[in-house]
Amino acid sequence: MNRKEFLGKSLSAGILPVMLGGFSVKTFSDSPLVAFLNKAGNEDRVLVLIQLNGGNDGLNTVIPLDQYSKLMAARQNIAIPETKVLSLTGTSATGLHPALAEMRNLYNNGKVSIIQSVGYPNPDYSHFRSTDIWLSASDSNVNENTGWMGRFLDKKYPSYPTGYPNSNYPDPPAIQIGPMVSPAFQGNAVSLGMSITDPTTFYQFVNGTVDTAPATPAGHELTFVRLVAQQTQQYAGSIKAAAIAATNKSTLYPTAGSNTLADQLKIVAQLIAGGLKTRVYMVNLGGFDNHSAQVVSGATELGTHAGLLQKISVAVNAFQNDLELLGIDNRVLGMTFSEFGRRIKSNDSLGTDHGAAAPLFIFGKKVNGGVYGANPFIPTTAGNNDNVPMAFDFRAVYATLLKDWFEVSDTDLTAVLFKQFNRVPFIQTATGVKETMGAGSGVLDNYPNPANTQTTIRFTCNGERVCIKLFDNTGKELMEILNNVYPCGTHELELNTESFKTGMYYYQLQSGNIHKTNTLLISR
Repeated sequence: MNRKEFLGKSLSAGILPVMLGGFSVKTFSDSPLVAFLNKAGNEDRVLVLIQLNGGNDGLNTVIPLDQYSKLMAARQNIAIPETKVLSLTGTSATGLHPALAEMRNLYNNGKVSIIQSVGYPNPDYSHFRSTDIWLSASDSNVNENTGWMGRFLDKKYPSYPTGYPNSNYPDPPAIQIGPMVSPAFQGNAVSLGMSITDPTTFYQFVNGTVDTAPATPAGHELTFVRLVAQQTQQYAGSIKAAAIAATNKSTLYPTAGSNTLADQLKIVAQLIAGGLKTRVYMVNLGGFDNHSAQVVSGATELGTHAGLLQKISVAVNAFQNDLELLGIDNRVLGMTFSEFGRRIKSNDSLGTDHGAAAPLFIFGKKVNGGVYGANPFIPTTAGNNDNVPMAFDFRAVYATLLKDWFEVSDTDLTAVLFKQFNRVPFIQTATGVKETMGAGSGVLDNYPNPANTQTTIRFTCNGERVCIKLFDNTGKELMEILNNVYPCGTHELELNTESFKTGMYYYQLQSGNIHKTNTLLISR
C-alpha cells in the first residue's frame, strides 16, 4: 500500500469523533478480524498489540551475554555494562536492559515469552514500508491493500458493517488508541473498529463533558456539535457502559500524562473489565528511531532508549497487575512489535541505524514463558552493514496468535497469511501442557566452515517437512537450499559455494516447531 492509499483508507474510515478519556474515538467500518474474534469458543479472548514506532534496538533490549565481548567490540560506545544487565531465571546466556526490571520480574514469574530475531526475508529499511509489511503481513516485494487482521473478518463477515451493531455484536470489533486507524485492520472494502485519539477525550466522554469552548455564539455552537458527535457515535453507548461498569484496581500505574503507554493500557483494561466484547486493541509508543544520543556517554544504561524501555516495563507491569486484580488476566494476551531492529554496529553519534530482525515480547497469564530461539550471532568484527539475521518470520508469530489463541482453522489461516508458516509454541495448550521448540532436534551445522568451493550441511529432523534457506549478512534471501519431507534422523547435503563472494552468510532451518539459524563463512 502506498502512502496515498494508506491515508485515504485510514481517513475515510472515521466518522464523527467521540472523546474517551483524552482520546477521541472514530469508527473503522469493515473488518474480517472482528467476525472471527466473535466466533463461538474464543469470544472472550483479547489480544493487545503494542507498536513501538521507529525501530527498537533489540541488541540493547535483549542482550546476548554469551557473546558479550563481541557485542562490546561492535558497539562499545552504547553497549550496556555487563554488570548492569538484568539476569533471567533459567538462562545465563541472555539478559535484559536494566530499565526493564518489571519486565524481568514478569519473565521470572512465567508471564513473558521472548521471541528472538523476529523479522522477514529481504528486509526494507524504510520506516513506512517496513511498517506496511508488518501490518499487512505481505512479502517485502508485494504491496497489499488489506491488513492481516482485516482479511480474516472480511471472509467471515462479508456484509459488515451492514446490520452492525446488533444484539449479538453490540461492540466495536477492534479499537486503536491513536489518531489514525491502523492498516492492520483494513478489510477489502473498508477498515474496522474505532480510534481513540488520546486519554483526556476518553474520560471526558465517560463523564459526559467536552473541551471548554468560548462563551460566544460560535463557542456555544461548537459545544453543541461536540455533544452531538458524542451522541451520534454508533458504538458510544456500549463503550460508555463498559467504562462506567469497571474501575481500574492497580495502584502501579504512573501519574497520568507521565507515561503515555500506561495511560493507553489503563483504558484498555477498564474497557475489557467493563464487559466490552472488542477482541483486539492496538496501542503505541514512539521515539525508537535513535540514530543519535541513544545513550548517555559514559553511562550507557541511561538515555533516550532506557527511558522508552522503562515506560514499556512499567506500563506492561501495571496493566498485567490490573488484569489480575480485575480477574480477567486469563483472557488477555499482549505483544510488542517494532517495524525493524537496528544494525549490530553502532554509529559515531551514540546511536544505531536501521537494521533487520529484533526480539519481541509476548506477555500474559497464558504464555509459555521463556526465550524462543538462540541469541543472534555477533561477528567478531562487525561491519556497518552487518545485521541481526532473522530466526523467526514475524508471520510465524501471527500464525501462532491466530491459530493457538483465536483458534482459526488451518484453511482460514492460510487464506489470511497467504501461505503456511511454522508456529512458535509460546501459548499454553488447552491441556496446559507446554510444547517445546524441539531443542534436541534440528541440529544444524556445516563443514568445512569456513568453506571454499563447497560445504556439507548436516541437520536432523522429526520426519516433517524441512526448509533451509540461505541469507547474506544484510538479511537478503539468496536461495532456498531445500524444501522437502525427510524421514526422522540425521541428513547431509552438499552446497556448492563457488559462486558466492568471500564473506559471512546465514542459513536457516525450519521444520515444525524447530527453528535453527547458523553461520556460513566463505574464505578464499
